[in-house]
Amino acid sequence: MSLGNFSYPVPANEPVLNYEPGSKERAALKATLAELKSQTVDVPMYIGGKEVRTDKKAELRPPHERSHLLGTFSVGSKEHVEMAIEAALKAKESWASMSWESRAGIFLKAADLIATKYRSYMNGTTMLGQSKNAFQAEIDSACEIIDFLRFNVHFLDQIYRQQPISGAGMHNRMEYRPLEGFVLAVTPFNFTAIGGNLPTAPAMCGNTVVWKCANTQVYSAQMFMRILQEAGLPDGVINLVYVSGPVVGEVCFNHKEFAGVHFTGSTGVFNNMWETIGKNMAKYRSYPRIVGETGGKDFVMVHKSANADIVATALLRGAFEFQGQKCSAASRAYISSNLWAEVKHKIIEGVNSFKMGSVEDFSNFINAVIDEKSFDSIKNYIDNARESADAEIIVGGACDKSNGYFIQPTVIETKDPKFVTMCEEIFGPVLTIYVYPEDKFEETLSLVDDTSPYALTGAIISHDRDAIELATRKLVNAAGNFYINDKPTGAVVGQQPFGGARGSGTNDKAGSILNMYRWLSARTIKETFNPPVDYSYPFMKES
Repeated sequence: MSLGNFSYPVPANEPVLNYEPGSKERAALKATLAELKSQTVDVPMYIGGKEVRTDKKAELRPPHERSHLLGTFSVGSKEHVEMAIEAALKAKESWASMSWESRAGIFLKAADLIATKYRSYMNGTTMLGQSKNAFQAEIDSACEIIDFLRFNVHFLDQIYRQQPISGAGMHNRMEYRPLEGFVLAVTPFNFTAIGGNLPTAPAMCGNTVVWKCANTQVYSAQMFMRILQEAGLPDGVINLVYVSGPVVGEVCFNHKEFAGVHFTGSTGVFNNMWETIGKNMAKYRSYPRIVGETGGKDFVMVHKSANADIVATALLRGAFEFQGQKCSAASRAYISSNLWAEVKHKIIEGVNSFKMGSVEDFSNFINAVIDEKSFDSIKNYIDNARESADAEIIVGGACDKSNGYFIQPTVIETKDPKFVTMCEEIFGPVLTIYVYPEDKFEETLSLVDDTSPYALTGAIISHDRDAIELATRKLVNAAGNFYINDKPTGAVVGQQPFGGARGSGTNDKAGSILNMYRWLSARTIKETFNPPVDYSYPFMKES
């Protein structure tokens, strides 16, 4: 056997391409979008390395162009979840025993394939399937997913190097085993990179995975799965199925070999998972790892010393990029009364300047929300605000689903800091603003902390360092990712590890070494060189 102390140093973050007119990447992406739209695909599930199709099909249509058919995907059932578990367990022994450098090489190759050969395809499928514009797709389905793969290899390398000390006459070592059983990864529609990270982080640690993606993310998920296969991922290590959440839960959470769940989605679903797992503890071989990033009601707190241009830009970008469909999106803002007139003018001007439409027109800043259910839910919040005496829609509010699920970015001003749109997660392009008296900054900080059950992201915008320090201290538990003089979105792998607490999840920080620990089970081994041959100790002697 050949051995070496292989090194995986800290990588650089993948550069974000600009897609400016005349650039090579713009031309390539335009060509890929045209190619993808010229095809009608039949997307299979991937179980045990095989393409699995069913007679039951669901359509893939762009949220911004419902008249166009991208293709169909095979809808799975309980049987397919069971097949995926069986394939994962079958692959487990050989995958767990594969050398670390070989496992690492697969994921580093996948990252390289996305950075080069498949960059426009990862971005193109995300744009068409999830209605992201070119820049939002680039930072997600190219750069972030590449960073997750490269940085997680580095983080895991660092963990493997952590070893205990050894006393005289012995040698101690630590093994970092995969979990015993299979891991379930459940991924949402809004970030292709989450769909990449949730199954691959446990797999990188030697686990085998059943991956259930959202139906509205199938188009980009299958592209990523194909790239993993090309990178050399062995059959059965990650098994991608398209089934309903309740069916996945029924099968996986009742299985003896269930070892953990890596989840991003709603707080209610995650709470139900936790409850079900707790009730089923007697069925499992070991205590499952439960890792989740859930809802948010993310805030921007604006001090009286803030610059109005900075505030308006942070809100326009933070609330409305990708139609507010980010768990980190600015959803509520508290603005000092002395600034409100100027900020209000700039926000209204900004929203009215937004272009909205298809992702293929690169001048559009706003595209469609993901589906009809989401459209109807968001519209209901807007309609209720329009009819309330405690709220006023100061800009936006138009909703049209005749051709695609388009909702104009909407800004609500409320007199009630506990108005429903200040408290409940909407997950759409709706920002609610409460104007507080400029001399009530500290009291308003308490209001920010108490209003929402969530604690994902938040921001303080201020020129006053004392105000920044006070907000940072008083809001210590209100956000897992806290931003100073910036929008509360845009976490970068390796720079701002992402995750929140309270109703926002387990705060296991995707994009950091903390998350990787969750998919490992350590074994301590002590080897004694000269074992004792007499049970007695010196203190027992009379003289």
